[in-house]
Amino acid sequence: QLQLVETGGGLVQPGGSLRLSCTASGRKLDYYAIGWFRQVPGKEREGVSCISPYGGTTNYADSVKGRFTISRDNAKNTVYLQVNSLKPEDTGVYYCAAQVGGLLCYREPEENDYEYWGQGTQVTVSS
Repeated sequence: QLQLVETGGGLVQPGGSLRLSCTASGRKLDYYAIGWFRQVPGKEREGVSCISPYGGTTNYADSVKGRFTISRDNAKNTVYLQVNSLKPEDTGVYYCAAQVGGLLCYREPEENDYEYWGQGTQVTVSS
C-alpha cells in the first residue's frame, strides 16, 4: 500500500517562500504521477500542479504559474513543491496525491484522477 506524507507547511508572510515535500513509503514512486492540491474550508479542493512519473511533464494551475515549481527525486521517493511569492489567497491545506500513469499531467490535476492521498500540510500566508 502506498502511503504519502506531506511536510514543509507553515506560517509565512506575503511574498515569502516554502518548500513542501511529499514523501512516499510502501512503494516506489517511479510509476506514479503526483499531483498537488489545496483546500480551504468551505471550498472545493483545487488542483495546483502535477508531475509525470519521471518528471518529463509538469502542469500548473493558472493561479500559481511562475510562482510554484514542482520537482521530484525518485531516488528519495519524494516530490517537492517550491512555493514562492506567496499571497494570502494561497492559504490552505496542501495535499499530494498519486496515481499510476504518465498521461495525467497533460492537463491540470483533477481530484478524481488520483487514488492515493496524504493527510495534508497547512500553509498560512499572513502578515
